[in-house]
Amino acid sequence: MIDLLLLGNGAMMPLPQRWLSSLLVRVDRSLILFDCGEGTQIPWRMYHWGFKRLDAICLTHHHADHIAGLPGLFYTVANAGRTEPMTIYGPPGTIEIIRGLRVIAPDLPYDMIVQEVEGGSTFALPGGLRARAEWGLHRIPVLAYRVEKPRQRAFDAERATALGIPREAWASMRAGDSATVDGIEIPADSVLGPPRRGVSFAFVTDTRPTPDLVALASDVDLLVCEGTYGDDADLEKAERHGHMTFSQAATIARDAGAGALWLTHFGAGMTDPAAFLDRATAIFPTTVLGASGLTGQLAFGSGYRTVSADGDTSRPPVPAGAG
Repeated sequence: MIDLLLLGNGAMMPLPQRWLSSLLVRVDRSLILFDCGEGTQIPWRMYHWGFKRLDAICLTHHHADHIAGLPGLFYTVANAGRTEPMTIYGPPGTIEIIRGLRVIAPDLPYDMIVQEVEGGSTFALPGGLRARAEWGLHRIPVLAYRVEKPRQRAFDAERATALGIPREAWASMRAGDSATVDGIEIPADSVLGPPRRGVSFAFVTDTRPTPDLVALASDVDLLVCEGTYGDDADLEKAERHGHMTFSQAATIARDAGAGALWLTHFGAGMTDPAAFLDRATAIFPTTVLGASGLTGQLAFGSGYRTVSADGDTSRPPVPAGAG
């Protein structure tokens, strides 16, 4: 199961009721952050997801509204008691960027591993997640991310018992390994059911719509996508600045066959995003207007569901001192 919390939904600058676009993901006991603009810590603290277990950060690009919150966050994570390494992923140049930001956050009790990735790259994330990056189209290099949690094939215990496979070999057979019984090798396919669909989401921001992004988001349970401009009358601005309108984001969700769409990254000049929501729902009905505290869940067998529009109420707050 994957929990997702939208920390902010804004672009360029934080506003009194709109923090900068950032997504927090929880799987097992790990947290993964996607982008970290100025002020990201504030809504994070409001919703009690804790800081200590932040194992990885994925950066889309290096504009300030997506990375300026990192130095303060590094110290907050340190104060929460983290000592385990943290890994940061981002486009080429991320190593230099993090080195520069660390000038004002030099002394941390945990190691930081920075990995630069290109479009088409795949890599593992905590909690058994698999990630793939793809290039977007912006004024500077930008990455979009697809994240999947695979689901194991069902294990037939009765069949394994009938074949005489010892219980101590069952775990490895669940993972796809064969077992040997009385000198005969028994393949895992003998006791495993057909492949099962996992769960997945995509995070796409600060980019024009491209066919590569449709392919990246193909069949995801949830697409979290920028909608910097709500009105199609602003299409020329969107093209000039490397962004999307609501209708363009909805078109990606529709063409990709996504299960649901969260719109985010609203331009500072758009005072009432709700006034333009129908531009998206006319194309993709299962569109949700992103807000700080919007929480969703991806579960095997059922896909996406909204947990709360204003924070995660499905689990108790992290105990004091747990980070």
